[in-house]
Amino acid sequence: MTPDCKALPLCATKRARDHLQTALELAAAGLPPLPLRRGKVPFGNCRACAGRPPACGGRPHMKDPGPCQCPAVCHAWAAATTNPRVLTSPAWATAWRQAVAVAYHPGGAGLTVVDLDSPAAVAWARQTLPATRTVPTTRGEHWIYRGAMQSANSVRPSVDIKSRMAYARWIGPGTGAMTDLPPAVRSLAMREEATPARRRVASSSPQCATWDRTVATGCRHTERYVTTGLERGLAKVRSHRDQGAGSQAFGVARFLGAQHAQCPGPCDLEGIREDIVAAAVSVGVPEAYARRAVTNGFDAALGSAT
Repeated sequence: MTPDCKALPLCATKRARDHLQTALELAAAGLPPLPLRRGKVPFGNCRACAGRPPACGGRPHMKDPGPCQCPAVCHAWAAATTNPRVLTSPAWATAWRQAVAVAYHPGGAGLTVVDLDSPAAVAWARQTLPATRTVPTTRGEHWIYRGAMQSANSVRPSVDIKSRMAYARWIGPGTGAMTDLPPAVRSLAMREEATPARRRVASSSPQCATWDRTVATGCRHTERYVTTGLERGLAKVRSHRDQGAGSQAFGVARFLGAQHAQCPGPCDLEGIREDIVAAAVSVGVPEAYARRAVTNGFDAALGSAT
């Protein structure tokens, strides 16, 4: 049962009561809330948590090992909780009295928010992304998908992704049916400038493997079919010398992975994986980033087929 905010002594003003009541309702629905101060940003850390290293040990998943033993609203998004005892605790009372808005941690609820901060960004989303639940904002819309991912800012002009290790301001429940997080949104976080380093590539990839029919004994495709598709995909990755090679690596891996989703296997996907990684590295994408993009691409293709 949701506690009666009116009975809590910390609710000194109607605004504080409203914000706390909203937070309790979000917590009951499984959305970890937290208060925002003036400027619509999280409250600053207390003295113990502000030290380097923090005396509290740090919240889980922050830069320092946790868990934080401080009962206050510290560590930004990591303070968000669905525990009503914490939300209504004396340690949070001052924050609620000073709060100007309520936020929530999307990743903590298994959600991703695509923050569209301009009419142009909204128009782009309507043409590019699958429809889902939308929430109108002052300057645009929040598109909410079911599924968590890494957060990233400025993936496109006026477009941020808020999920893990991030917070989103609560504006309302929105309208429309929420749909699963699509690969098109995941690929946005893959954008990384692929400008070659001035002296050398950011990381060196070992000699890449090539697709081998003697290994791919369970592939239902001809060697010409596989190698032609692979060569075209590698050319796409290499053509993005200024930026976007990481996104292309993700897309090529997803496309080629989907071709083999119905094969009994093995299909020597490891050889294809190494070729794509090497192509991305050759135009300046850091190797660790390239491998992550390719792995996510294969997972998106092969995971959707099961």
